[in-house]
Amino acid sequence: MRPSVSAHAGHIHPLQRKRPSAGTLVPGSKARQKGELVIVIGEKINGSIASVRQAIDKKDPTLIAQLAKAQADAKADYLDICAGTEEDIEVETLKWMVRIVQDAVDARICIDSPNPRAIEQVIPFVKMPGLINSVSMEGNKPDIVYGLAQEYGFSVIGLAVDDDGIPRTSERRIEIIRNLVKKAGEYGIASERLFMDPLVVAVSTDSNSMLNFVDTMRRIKTEFPRVKITSGLSNISFGMPRRKLVNKNFLCLMLYEGMDSAILDPTDKEMRRTLMAFDVLTGKDRNCRRFNDAFRKGTI
Repeated sequence: MRPSVSAHAGHIHPLQRKRPSAGTLVPGSKARQKGELVIVIGEKINGSIASVRQAIDKKDPTLIAQLAKAQADAKADYLDICAGTEEDIEVETLKWMVRIVQDAVDARICIDSPNPRAIEQVIPFVKMPGLINSVSMEGNKPDIVYGLAQEYGFSVIGLAVDDDGIPRTSERRIEIIRNLVKKAGEYGIASERLFMDPLVVAVSTDSNSMLNFVDTMRRIKTEFPRVKITSGLSNISFGMPRRKLVNKNFLCLMLYEGMDSAILDPTDKEMRRTLMAFDVLTGKDRNCRRFNDAFRKGTI
């Protein structure tokens, strides 16, 4: 029997788990087949959000647990956990947040840090395989992150970034993603476990932002049809008024183009309505059953 995460004398102990074999396909919180519902990664447990940072500073678990439960109740497939703190306290903060979330809900976790060494220290405390957010072609990140994904059976979010930063052209982004997919293969990580983010930039600074994202996504899908596409949805609307309106329409357009996943607020009713209406209009919700059930229950 797998021991729970517990706190003793200020420390939490890593979990003893059976490690999946290399290449094992790790599903999300519910079984999926190609063409089914979008994979939702809940974004609300993030130290860059003022209320979450306040909870972290005060070491108050209440808000973290509430956010976990609300997103799990809203059917998020993964709960992203990002400390957003100074590097010297990031690891202990992430461990604390992971413990609170796992005590509150039975949900898959997306460990979110730009520092692969922080992920390395936190991942042993996660109860079941989830997501690592993220890997890029910066420095030695691929070897560290893919090594962890192989050992613990996690899937991985990949970013089209290298040591020169975010490329401006689709060609360069495809080249980076091609290298990330190749490197994952060297570690025995199946393409289905890769969530590639072509990196949408704010449309307020680049009018072709969405068009470039679509071009990159189409090319990834052509070259790597089993790789999933994800996006940090709200980046598109940075600096704009009525951001939720922009985000909602971007989501719908990108899902139609083939995006598989999105990092978003699953508790936002407008976003849930958009997702459910999309499923109706594209035939994924047969006979509109899920939509009608949600309406009768008052959830949309």
